Amino acid sequence: MNQFDQDFWHSLDKLVEEATVIIDRPKGSRHPRYPKLIYPVDYGYLQGTSSMDGGGIDVWRGTKAAQTVDAIICTLDLLKKDSEIKILFGCSAEEKSIVYRFHNESEYMKGILIERKM
Repeated sequence: MNQFDQDFWHSLDKLVEEATVIIDRPKGSRHPRYPKLIYPVDYGYLQGTSSMDGGGIDVWRGTKAAQTVDAIICTLDLLKKDSEIKILFGCSAEEKSIVYRFHNESEYMKGILIERKM
Protein backbone atom coordinates (compact mmCIF):
# COMPACT_ATOMS: atom_id res chain seq x y z
CA MET A 1 0.00 0.00 0.00
CA ASN A 2 2.96 2.35 0.52
CA GLN A 3 4.41 1.84 -2.96
CA PHE A 4 3.37 5.32 -4.13
CA ASP A 5 4.41 7.27 -1.01
CA GLN A 6 7.62 8.61 -2.55
CA ASP A 7 5.70 9.76 -5.64
CA PHE A 8 3.35 11.73 -3.38
CA TRP A 9 6.23 13.48 -1.57
CA HIS A 10 8.08 14.18 -4.82
CA SER A 11 4.90 15.70 -6.25
CA LEU A 12 4.61 17.95 -3.20
CA ASP A 13 8.26 18.95 -3.65
CA LYS A 14 7.54 19.89 -7.25
CA LEU A 15 4.41 21.85 -6.29
CA VAL A 16 6.32 23.88 -3.69
CA GLU A 17 9.33 24.42 -5.99
CA GLU A 18 7.18 25.70 -8.85
CA ALA A 19 4.98 28.02 -6.77
CA THR A 20 5.69 31.30 -5.08
CA VAL A 21 5.36 30.96 -1.31
CA ILE A 22 3.44 33.88 0.18
CA ILE A 23 3.78 34.25 3.96
CA ASP A 24 0.85 36.49 4.82
CA ARG A 25 0.73 35.53 8.49
CA PRO A 26 4.25 35.63 9.90
CA LYS A 27 5.14 34.04 13.22
CA GLY A 28 3.65 36.09 16.05
CA SER A 29 0.85 37.65 13.96
CA ARG A 30 -2.82 37.31 14.85
CA HIS A 31 -5.56 35.57 12.91
CA PRO A 32 -7.67 38.21 11.11
CA ARG A 33 -11.04 36.88 12.37
CA TYR A 34 -9.94 35.31 15.64
CA PRO A 35 -7.45 37.75 17.23
CA LYS A 36 -6.78 35.45 20.19
CA LEU A 37 -5.13 33.00 17.77
CA ILE A 38 -1.46 33.84 17.30
CA TYR A 39 0.53 32.10 14.59
CA PRO A 40 3.42 30.21 16.22
CA VAL A 41 5.27 29.56 12.92
CA ASP A 42 5.23 31.42 9.58
CA TYR A 43 1.98 30.63 7.75
CA GLY A 44 0.91 31.34 4.22
CA TYR A 45 -0.01 29.75 0.93
CA LEU A 46 1.29 28.69 -2.47
CA GLN A 47 0.40 31.33 -5.02
CA GLY A 48 -1.29 29.94 -8.12
CA THR A 49 -2.72 26.87 -6.36
CA SER A 50 -6.19 26.20 -5.02
CA SER A 51 -7.61 24.56 -1.96
CA MET A 52 -11.02 23.73 -0.50
CA ASP A 53 -11.53 27.26 0.85
CA GLY A 54 -10.93 28.82 -2.56
CA GLY A 55 -7.51 30.19 -1.62
CA GLY A 56 -4.08 28.76 -2.27
CA ILE A 57 -2.78 25.60 -0.65
CA ASP A 58 -1.74 26.49 2.90
CA VAL A 59 1.84 26.15 4.10
CA TRP A 60 3.72 26.33 7.37
CA ARG A 61 7.34 27.45 6.86
CA GLY A 62 9.82 26.54 9.56
CA THR A 63 13.24 27.88 10.42
CA LYS A 64 15.49 25.02 9.26
CA ALA A 65 18.08 25.96 6.66
CA ALA A 66 16.92 23.13 4.41
CA GLN A 67 13.51 24.27 3.19
CA THR A 68 12.27 20.83 2.14
CA VAL A 69 8.78 19.40 2.53
CA ASP A 70 8.77 17.68 5.94
CA ALA A 71 5.15 16.77 6.57
CA ILE A 72 1.54 17.58 5.89
CA ILE A 73 -1.26 18.18 8.30
CA CYS A 74 -4.78 17.17 7.31
CA THR A 75 -7.36 19.32 9.04
CA LEU A 76 -11.06 19.12 9.67
CA ASP A 77 -12.86 22.37 10.51
CA LEU A 78 -16.27 21.84 12.07
CA LEU A 79 -17.20 25.54 11.82
CA LYS A 80 -16.47 25.82 8.10
CA LYS A 81 -17.43 22.17 7.57
CA ASP A 82 -14.41 21.55 5.39
CA SER A 83 -11.11 19.76 5.30
CA GLU A 84 -7.73 20.75 3.91
CA ILE A 85 -4.11 19.75 3.78
CA LYS A 86 -1.39 22.11 4.86
CA ILE A 87 2.18 21.58 3.72
CA LEU A 88 4.99 21.90 6.27
CA PHE A 89 8.45 22.65 5.00
CA GLY A 90 11.70 23.52 6.70
CA CYS A 91 10.14 22.60 10.05
CA SER A 92 12.10 21.27 13.00
CA ALA A 93 10.60 18.53 15.16
CA GLU A 94 9.59 21.19 17.67
CA GLU A 95 7.91 23.33 14.99
CA LYS A 96 5.97 20.30 13.71
CA SER A 97 4.77 19.64 17.25
CA ILE A 98 3.75 23.31 17.66
CA VAL A 99 1.78 23.27 14.39
CA TYR A 100 0.12 20.00 15.37
CA ARG A 101 -0.98 21.45 18.71
CA PHE A 102 -2.15 24.67 17.00
CA HIS A 103 -4.56 22.65 14.84
CA ASN A 104 -5.89 20.67 17.79
CA GLU A 105 -6.38 23.33 20.51
CA SER A 106 -9.96 24.13 19.52
CA GLU A 107 -12.98 21.88 19.78
CA TYR A 108 -13.86 23.00 16.23
CA MET A 109 -10.64 22.10 14.44
CA LYS A 110 -8.69 18.88 14.48
CA GLY A 111 -5.65 17.81 12.53
CA ILE A 112 -3.51 14.79 11.93
CA LEU A 113 0.19 15.14 11.14
CA ILE A 114 1.76 12.88 8.54
CA GLU A 115 5.54 13.08 8.54
CA ARG A 116 7.73 12.31 5.59
CA LYS A 117 10.02 9.33 6.09
CA MET A 118 13.44 10.36 4.85
